[in-house]
Amino acid sequence: MRFIFFFFGLLLLLSGCGGHTTRVIDSPETRELKGWQKPYEVDGKRYQPLRDHQGFQQSGVASWYGKKFHGRKTSNGEVYDMYGMTAAHKTLPLGVSVRVTHRQNGRSIVVRINDRGPFVGTRIIDLSYAAARKLGLVEAGTAPVTIQALGYQETSRGQIRYRAPVNYDSGSFAVQVGAFGVSDNAYRLAARMKERYGKAEVQTAMIDGRRMYRVRVGDYRSLQRAENAAADFSTNGYPGSLVVAFE
Repeated sequence: MRFIFFFFGLLLLLSGCGGHTTRVIDSPETRELKGWQKPYEVDGKRYQPLRDHQGFQQSGVASWYGKKFHGRKTSNGEVYDMYGMTAAHKTLPLGVSVRVTHRQNGRSIVVRINDRGPFVGTRIIDLSYAAARKLGLVEAGTAPVTIQALGYQETSRGQIRYRAPVNYDSGSFAVQVGAFGVSDNAYRLAARMKERYGKAEVQTAMIDGRRMYRVRVGDYRSLQRAENAAADFSTNGYPGSLVVAFE
């Protein structure tokens, strides 16, 4: 049985149908990520949503969900409509459309990912009732499928097209090398980092009612470069360094 959940709260603990326990990881290190980018755990297993779905393909078992969840909120805040062409996936970016092909009968449909799941066995996608009906798996309950990410659906002059996935490697990123409760400590570290790396700043934030001073270093134009830098910082005296995006 699957479980619908909505991203909110700090280390939110929920108990869902079928006994699933879900923990949304919304710590100070992940608060700046968009909701669908936040890592989460279900029954102790961690899932890291993908930031880029370009070229994504997957084969496995599809299932479906219907009346019991009809009208409830999905992971992106929409209301689940069992008669809509939607689906749940554990890691694909929400809003992405995927082509689902039934490997036994050859039928193919396109659905939009707006929920997380399924969290049962090795199932890879949970289809709405309408999608499952069109694919021909309602009676069986499950079926072997292949899914392929298409992009974000757009309609232009009556024609449906799929916009190419956003490249999340491009942007402006820094590496947070420390967070302090004492401002002097943060500004001293920032001064040293600025002298060595050219750019460093201190940003403040209220975390659980306490003001924290976060030291961020560099201005990286590639997510990969920023992640490489964070790994270097972590192994050279600043464990726990993490990538943050400039707003």
